[in-house]
Amino acid sequence: MKYFNHNRLKFLVLICSLALASCGGSRESIVYFQDEIANGSSKISDFELKFKPDDLLTIDVSALDPEAAKPFNLPAVSYNATSVISAQGNLKMQTYLIDKEGEIEFPVLGTLKLGGLSRSDANRFLKEKLSEYLKDPIVNIRLANFTVTVIGEVKNPGTYTVQDEKISLTEALGLAGDLTIYGKRDNVFLIREVDGENRYHKFDLTSINVMNSPYFYLTQNDVIYVEPNKSKVRSSRYNQNNVVLISAIATLATITALIINNSN
Repeated sequence: MKYFNHNRLKFLVLICSLALASCGGSRESIVYFQDEIANGSSKISDFELKFKPDDLLTIDVSALDPEAAKPFNLPAVSYNATSVISAQGNLKMQTYLIDKEGEIEFPVLGTLKLGGLSRSDANRFLKEKLSEYLKDPIVNIRLANFTVTVIGEVKNPGTYTVQDEKISLTEALGLAGDLTIYGKRDNVFLIREVDGENRYHKFDLTSINVMNSPYFYLTQNDVIYVEPNKSKVRSSRYNQNNVVLISAIATLATITALIINNSN
């Protein structure tokens, strides 16, 4: 009987160990940036956002003569409950929509192609056009609808508005509250629309080299998807109840009872 209990005890300990191991992830599957690198620095990418169709831009033109600049600005408006547009000082600036050809309709200047240009390039382009009418024009361009969407195994999935027109992959994940313990660090997907088609890229957050990716800085309307790991997929089949963990606890209770029984 003692021989039987001894072997049974060894078997149960093995089963329990395997069950507990399956509940948690290894260091390699959880820790970010595992590469060992020497202390130092690396050059930050000279990334600059490019305007593209469906972008909404606010463009403010000013000059030494404010009256001369007025025709080149859309009137600021507010929208009341009856959807009637009325001039209300500078409560809300109107926006320019970049169409499918990458063009906008600009006061006085007419049709302008801004699609494919960075903000600095568009700024120079507009200044050259306005210089025919204004002395030392000042142009301020802002992208009004820069958003990124983060879904999957993150704490707070959702769509986030970007104020600075520059955001990295890690910053976007930070906005979403970081990956949960169930997110696959080595299998994070980017979905990006380019010229009317979706393009895809895979990130491995366990490697420091992810920062060297040309996709590390995001563009407007990018979607980030964090894939769940095997543990989360298994648990979802049982209405999110971690059956493995419950079984492991039950096994531990059985082992404890056997040890107490054998010691008597």
